[in-house]
Amino acid sequence: MLEELVERLEDVKMTIISGLCLIISFIMDGGGLIDAAWISVFISGTPIFYAAVNRLIEGRGINKISSALLMSIAMIAAIAIGDLFAAGEVAFIMALGEILEHKTTHRAKRGLERLISLTPQTGRRISNGTEETIQTDQIAVNDVLRVLPGETIPVDGVIVSGETSVDQSIMTGESMPVDKTVGEEVYCGTINRFGSVDIKATKIGADSSLQKLIRLVKDAEDKQAPMQRIADKWASYLVPAALLTAIATYFITGDIIRAVTVLVVFCPCALVLATPTAIMAAIGQAAKYGVVIKSGEALEAMGKVSVIAFDKTGTLTYGKLKVSDIISFDNNIQSDNLLKIAASAELKSEHPLGKAVVAAASDKKLTLPACDNFKMTAGKGVCSEVNQRKIYCGNENYLNDNGISINAEMKSILDELRGQGKAAILIAGDNKCLGVIALSDVIRTEAKKIVADLSGLKTKTVLLTGDNQQTAEYFAKQVGIADVRAELLPEDKADNLIKLQNNGTFVCMIGDGVNDAPALKTANVGVAMGTMGSDIAVEAADIALMTDDVSRIPYLKRLSNATRKTIVLGISLSMIINFVAIILSVNGLLTPTIGALVHNAGSCLVVMIAAMLYDRKFDDNTNVDYSGVKDSAVSQI
Repeated sequence: MLEELVERLEDVKMTIISGLCLIISFIMDGGGLIDAAWISVFISGTPIFYAAVNRLIEGRGINKISSALLMSIAMIAAIAIGDLFAAGEVAFIMALGEILEHKTTHRAKRGLERLISLTPQTGRRISNGTEETIQTDQIAVNDVLRVLPGETIPVDGVIVSGETSVDQSIMTGESMPVDKTVGEEVYCGTINRFGSVDIKATKIGADSSLQKLIRLVKDAEDKQAPMQRIADKWASYLVPAALLTAIATYFITGDIIRAVTVLVVFCPCALVLATPTAIMAAIGQAAKYGVVIKSGEALEAMGKVSVIAFDKTGTLTYGKLKVSDIISFDNNIQSDNLLKIAASAELKSEHPLGKAVVAAASDKKLTLPACDNFKMTAGKGVCSEVNQRKIYCGNENYLNDNGISINAEMKSILDELRGQGKAAILIAGDNKCLGVIALSDVIRTEAKKIVADLSGLKTKTVLLTGDNQQTAEYFAKQVGIADVRAELLPEDKADNLIKLQNNGTFVCMIGDGVNDAPALKTANVGVAMGTMGSDIAVEAADIALMTDDVSRIPYLKRLSNATRKTIVLGISLSMIINFVAIILSVNGLLTPTIGALVHNAGSCLVVMIAAMLYDRKFDDNTNVDYSGVKDSAVSQI
């Protein structure tokens, strides 16, 4: 019952009533049937007193001491000498700080539930030549399972029959389906895109890759302990110091008023407000630019970040395949004609590479003849009849299987394209190779500038990707990232982040896929791409970009740096004001009521400095931020 009362008194409406009663008490100078400050003391003071007593009972050692204890002592002392306004003012400022803090740290945590929802529920088991659909918890190791095109693979396993292409972006973030054949591994939760395959189960239940992914997110979530409030950290010093100073003042001067005034001005009201108000203003500023910051802890931590790790696909690249090169091996066939031949042959293809080729022809407004007798060989290529001419589109092995060879010069070109991280489709007809079409994920135009800007902010960049080493190094070189870590599964990304954190380094992870969720949670700060990123990645992250504009990352870093500096400035000013007020109180120049007003002035100053963050401008063309109010204290930090 007492806890319910405290929760109701902490409500925003009740705090407003407390503030109004305080104003009435000040105007009427405590007159009337009852001093309105009593109401303020009850509404805002009860939760503080409850928190102080609760901490004394449940806390251990030095943790029994809190800022609430110091404020409770000050309120009791002010009430004892009849200065109700001072008691009410201290309680109200503390209540206001609590409200602001709660508003900036509220977070939604639904990502884990969505990740769990991806877990396959059934599988097709083959037993004695008979196919039966069973629940995934009935699947045993070494069971043979059939996975049809479009179905989700129910467990980790090895292909024992068939060939296909598997979309394993959920695990690795790779932009293209990966061709799989007999003897190769497949993962739970990934999607079989084309051919029907039989797999032998190797890891089931809690041992599967998807369940491991879920556990990683859970574990990382548990490790994210909330930051201890600064006022409470300093309470172990403030409470003894306040009591000793007040007692010494009383014994030296013999004036109880001076002693109580010392207790009142010692209360860290401005200190309590410095952090939440600055964070609230910065979160509002970020929201105007499409950046959603979920907690104050994330914003503060971002200000400490010195290493930013990027996922590649969908983050530094657009995550969409486009034709990058059209190379003809026949002098009589121009590039547009080669594209037309390949697109015609791929017209009925469902493979992403084939669709990208058709899209490129469509962009060039090429007229494509119909294809007949279309046939696809999963993981290798397609064959069609175009204008009564048999055309093959696929990889080198596919052409070899159909009696078409490629020479050393062609192989050299293929190797060069692969070295650039590109996928290549060989086009053949009339029993010879006619040319090659290369496709690539497109690097974001702003990616190179982002890396350069972060370098100017003394922030190191790292690439963490599931792509192969050669592809990753090519893309990293294009944008200026020197530290490349490739061929990583979700747990590998998380492990790499932990290694970066081992020496106390604060690390930020930028990602967009489900496979990035554990890394986003493991990092000190996780930033997800909101528009094109998966819901799970957005929920797992501390910060979400609500557009696919990653150029907001340097802006976010500048904003978080400025926020930390603003918090430090606010705390420093609050401590200076308190120190001056203590000196004046000891010398009898302040009364408890005036001391409370000094508190209000200091608190208002801290709030004003923090509020200026909301309209502060950040120059994207330099590494220095500036304020529109150039003479203000904030513009100098």
